[in-house]
Amino acid sequence: MKEKYITEIAPALKEKFQYKSAMQVPKLTKIVLNKGIGAAVADKKLVDQGVEELSLITGQRAVATKAKNSISNFKLREEMPIGAKVTLRGDRMYEFLDRLATVALPRVRDFKGISDKGFDGRGNYTLGVTEQIIFPEISIEKVNRISGMDITFVTTAETDEESYSLLKAFGMPFINKNNPE
Repeated sequence: MKEKYITEIAPALKEKFQYKSAMQVPKLTKIVLNKGIGAAVADKKLVDQGVEELSLITGQRAVATKAKNSISNFKLREEMPIGAKVTLRGDRMYEFLDRLATVALPRVRDFKGISDKGFDGRGNYTLGVTEQIIFPEISIEKVNRISGMDITFVTTAETDEESYSLLKAFGMPFINKNNPE
């Protein structure tokens, strides 16, 4: 994927958006996987399972995230483990992107493509996955609770259009705007 970016994607984007310098071409800086585990308030082992699943999916050790504030209605205390996250950069990031676009996303039930509404206005894209079992690394026999996660693509793009073009060139299966079928 990295070689594809250098040889094909970057020159195509430079030509499409009329950049003066190759350094202006947007690139992917990191991919962040985040998994909120709300039921972890009652059962602490769920956070460990979430960390283990993210570590299996990405090939990199995930960390538990802690609550910033106490919320009495949810029986949540400050610094209580409540989720898991992992940040991918470099070769692991490109390898994960390749597996996500070619293996995991097509395994989603009734998959027609991913929405193009997840852009934040600054060139970053967030995608929600409803089931962790779409990844081949997760054995369905070992899963006792199906949960989802958020996957955020952080780019150096200035606009959503540039970011969309970059991710589309990487092979992300966006829903076609002109032809929904």
